[in-house]
Amino acid sequence: MAAAAALWRLSGPSARPLAAACSSAAGGAALTLRRQAGGVRNIILNNPGKRNALSLSMLQALKEDLLHDVKSKELRVIVISAEGPVFCSGHDLKELSTQDDVKLHTQVFEVCAEVMTLIQRLPVPVIAKVNGLATAAGCQLVASCDIAVASEKSRFATPGVNIGLFCSTPAVALGRSLPRKVALEMLFTGEPLSAHEALMHGLVSKVVPEDKLEEETMRISHKICESSKSVLALGKATFYRQMAQDLDTAYKITSQVMVDNLTLRDGQEGIEAFIEKRKPVWSHAQDKKN
Repeated sequence: MAAAAALWRLSGPSARPLAAACSSAAGGAALTLRRQAGGVRNIILNNPGKRNALSLSMLQALKEDLLHDVKSKELRVIVISAEGPVFCSGHDLKELSTQDDVKLHTQVFEVCAEVMTLIQRLPVPVIAKVNGLATAAGCQLVASCDIAVASEKSRFATPGVNIGLFCSTPAVALGRSLPRKVALEMLFTGEPLSAHEALMHGLVSKVVPEDKLEEETMRISHKICESSKSVLALGKATFYRQMAQDLDTAYKITSQVMVDNLTLRDGQEGIEAFIEKRKPVWSHAQDKKN
């Protein structure tokens, strides 16, 4: 839970476009690139020579990019994409090939779990923009995002069983995104889903032609940016909280949250703007209306 705790300690402005390297691959290239403009932060997995594998360094870079200045009102949505023909091939198997290095293996999976759970705890929506193959922990990354937009050429698989390493941690995200029998077929056989099969079963939100992927992802991002950050943060946190509850408890939780939402400055601003037939002016703050 360290990542979640760190999230709320971060604050400050981030209005200017960003380009940051959190860690470097061989040759000095940044493992991830972070760019931000117009409320949208693009995090790009930038190690195509290694098929954007989630090495420990890549996971740490991704975590830093996700947490950077996350409380800023200027940050409204995060998009995760990748360079090259492979979105993400999963863990770096070279890091897992030494049988006796239990400490390293434990750290890899702990940091991976932190990143995957952090995505759902962030106060802004996170979109996976997938253009290519996503396998194992890469498929887990897609399943962990709030929204996933994929090109028609994208494919999704959990092939660990074929090399003797069952995709148990990816199964956590897949089992919560896909029907159980579909998830288990992927896990037992390692065979990939096409983009349209992934859409049909709920792993991705939308499938578009490759030349429309950027346009559609930005359309969704900009639509999100039109809403209040504080209202979206409350709604996202509540959605994941209630999903883990039984029906009666879920309604008790969400009914109280609706009441809490009405006390927010932006909750009242939105209703007043609708009644007055004007565009709302959001504060994006957690403040309650006096």
